[in-house]
Amino acid sequence: MRRGGNVIVWVNGAFGAGKTTTARELIELIPNSTLFDPEVIGGALAHLLPPKRLAEVGDFQDLPIWRRLVIDTAAAMLAELGGVLVVPMTLLRQDYRDEIFGGLAARRITVRHVLLAPAETILRERIAGREIPPDLPDGEIRQRQWAYEHIEPYRAALASWLTADAHPIDSGNLTPYETAAKVAEAVSAGTVPVCDIVQTPEPTAETLAAGVLLFDEQDRVLLVDPTYKAGWEFPGGVVEPGEAPARAGMREVAEETGIRLEDVPRLLVVDWEPPAPPGYGGLRLLFDGGRLDSADADRLLLPGPELRGWRFVTEEEAAGLLPPVRYERLRWALRARERDAAMYLEAGIPTP
Repeated sequence: MRRGGNVIVWVNGAFGAGKTTTARELIELIPNSTLFDPEVIGGALAHLLPPKRLAEVGDFQDLPIWRRLVIDTAAAMLAELGGVLVVPMTLLRQDYRDEIFGGLAARRITVRHVLLAPAETILRERIAGREIPPDLPDGEIRQRQWAYEHIEPYRAALASWLTADAHPIDSGNLTPYETAAKVAEAVSAGTVPVCDIVQTPEPTAETLAAGVLLFDEQDRVLLVDPTYKAGWEFPGGVVEPGEAPARAGMREVAEETGIRLEDVPRLLVVDWEPPAPPGYGGLRLLFDGGRLDSADADRLLLPGPELRGWRFVTEEEAAGLLPPVRYERLRWALRARERDAAMYLEAGIPTP
């Protein structure tokens, strides 16, 4: 186990797997460790957000503010206390897991991901056996039904990504203490792998970023799905100090997709992105990387540590995937490509 702080042991699992009780035992077994339950964030948001906003989501995890606060709170606790943070929290959506773990990686926080995985029959028995406080029968019944409804998403996550990502521990026939002892042993022995999400540090000032548009033989544009943030994006990234923007775009394309561009791409748009806290904004450049033939497209190396997936899309399809400002940037970049003339934008809007 790494000493000196900046370590999280994330205890994942379905509702009824025993995450919280295991975590309480675990902090007694891992020296200098502290419990952080993200449910506290959800409880606070119930008092902070308008009822109308809360009614729009079925789960606190669907609120972007919840995910941001989990990252920020975990980082603040480690900065304040040091040591190890034990976090019991179900994460069944891979994009939410990627966003949260990526945000932690950006703060140079190591995440070790553990999955408590009892058999489904045991999960159902535990859910059915939960005690109902006499003063809150309806509320507890709703919680029990909610837990049952999340068994199917848990099953789907197991089949698609969860077991490949986390270190599984069968806690079905173990007490919380015995489960915690197995987790502590696995973490200490190094058998719980470190999360491999790649992320650059959070910016502290305006940044310069370069994206590259790549097209298939049908003139559809390549979009990628980053593991470390929500939403689809173009291949590219932040320009490093002393690096030429176009070369930075070429480097990022090679790192993310495995495609090495032979020619320096031509500029399509320069877009000034205004600061929107917690972001600082800056200049966003889009370059034309040209058309890939079918052989090039077949060599795409996705998915990987940085990117969850990729697809070639039409301009209309991109509108449903990209955030609005990013889509406007793409839209005007395509117009610039047609006209063979670069354009200057501010917040996705051309200036006169």
